[in-house]
Amino acid sequence: MNVMLRCWLIALLVVAAGCARRETRVQQGDREGVLHFGNLSEPVSLDPHLVTGVSEHNIISALLEGLTAEDPVTLEPVPGAAERWEISPDGRRYTFHLWPDGRWSNGDPVTAADFVFAYRRILTPALGAPYAYMLHGIVNAEAYNRGELDDFGAVGVKALDATTLEVTLTEPIPYLLSLLSHYSWFPVHPPTILAHGAIGDIGTGWTEAYVGNGPFVLDERHVNKHIRVRKSETYRDRDRVALNGIVFYPIGDHTIEERAFRAGQLHITGTIPVDRIDHYRRNRPDVLRLEPYLGCYYYLFNTARPPLDNPDVRRALAMAVDRDSITRHITRGGETPAYHFTPPATGGYTATNILTGTAEDARRLLAAAGYPGGQGFPVLRLLYNTADTHARLAEALQQMWQRELGIGIELVNMEWKVYIEATQSGDYDIARAAWIGDYLDPNTFLDLWLTGGGNNRTGWGNPAYDALIREAARTLDPGQRHARFQEAEGILMREMPIMPLYFYRSKSLVQPSVRGWHPNLLDHHPWKHIRLD
Repeated sequence: MNVMLRCWLIALLVVAAGCARRETRVQQGDREGVLHFGNLSEPVSLDPHLVTGVSEHNIISALLEGLTAEDPVTLEPVPGAAERWEISPDGRRYTFHLWPDGRWSNGDPVTAADFVFAYRRILTPALGAPYAYMLHGIVNAEAYNRGELDDFGAVGVKALDATTLEVTLTEPIPYLLSLLSHYSWFPVHPPTILAHGAIGDIGTGWTEAYVGNGPFVLDERHVNKHIRVRKSETYRDRDRVALNGIVFYPIGDHTIEERAFRAGQLHITGTIPVDRIDHYRRNRPDVLRLEPYLGCYYYLFNTARPPLDNPDVRRALAMAVDRDSITRHITRGGETPAYHFTPPATGGYTATNILTGTAEDARRLLAAAGYPGGQGFPVLRLLYNTADTHARLAEALQQMWQRELGIGIELVNMEWKVYIEATQSGDYDIARAAWIGDYLDPNTFLDLWLTGGGNNRTGWGNPAYDALIREAARTLDPGQRHARFQEAEGILMREMPIMPLYFYRSKSLVQPSVRGWHPNLLDHHPWKHIRLD
């Protein structure tokens, strides 16, 4: 072979190698068993006792495991850190037996005392845990959480031995086993917590030295870039865990996330840009997931600030919104307009006391409140966290309120962490919000608005409402429970500290290689049941 021909062939091979198609992140993940997941936002924290968001849930549920877990299809309670349990005839005492081979990621045994420590921690008043009320059904838990009881030994949680935990309730809770798979009930590793401060200290940095009992362990964290977890070698059910790792990407821009999916950089997206839904319906229905979802999108009113301290003003704002237009032209994923807060058919309950009234009714209410045609009404600040849909909805409401009521609204876009801090501190007039049910019962929505509740950021409270929710908690007959909820939701819709807009559908794109991703109302997908082909 002459030199010229040899040189030409070498050059051709170099060019061919350079032009060869590179392996995508998804292809590499399929080969290595690593899932690449769009997680929408940077988590506020990985502390299970201090967070409230879906993005945080997605990561924490990989790192920690509660007493019960969820069936990946039905979401029915199945053994988690507890292999079995007994319930007393009166439904008030639960005895949990932990797996004897349960281990923390550092090799320590998972014990009943670890759960007692975790429940004491979330109920410690100094911690200010927003979900502490989830444990208030335990004997004396609410009194301890409110600082009215100093001795945690009087709270109905006991370690009978290293692997036996007893939980005693004030009244039966029919859905307790489902509650236990929520991260507010997850254990934390006592030596790690105490090595970084006292049990009730906040911001100690213990999550940087994360010790968990879940199917995955924290591998690396790059803020605003990604969080990587890898399969745990100490998890008691590790042989059932198919994935070797998961990478969570906090991509708040839905358009960028969808492009990453198309480019083979993500296995699953957190959502879909609304203007791309029809494209996938026509061209890639195999990757499009639009499913019923137990969630409500709504706005918070700061009822401590005039003129929003007037229920008639709040109702006027709610009546002036065209929800049908929002679901038809903005969300466009099969969502349904919301005229009450609890999604229909939640645990067999559907609200009958709903918001009614037209834009003309809204104008009359506003005039009666002293603002005819919007005259003299102050410009209110509407907060929303960074995301395409939130921005479009805020702009739509701004226009509707200007057109129907003659009032002006200033839109304020904030990053997730700043938005959370602003709403928690009450530094807002109106703010977008959403609530996804934690379990399949109306209580997961309606106990949100108890006076002083950790997730009630409206400043609103009503003793009659509180009494009805607490009566429902003590009522075993389903019909009577639902009657209490109906009455309570009627109060909520009359006083309108929140403004429901629509009921969700989960929207995501899922690569064909993902297996075990089953649709369900909570959009929960236990990681140990997911695999890649």
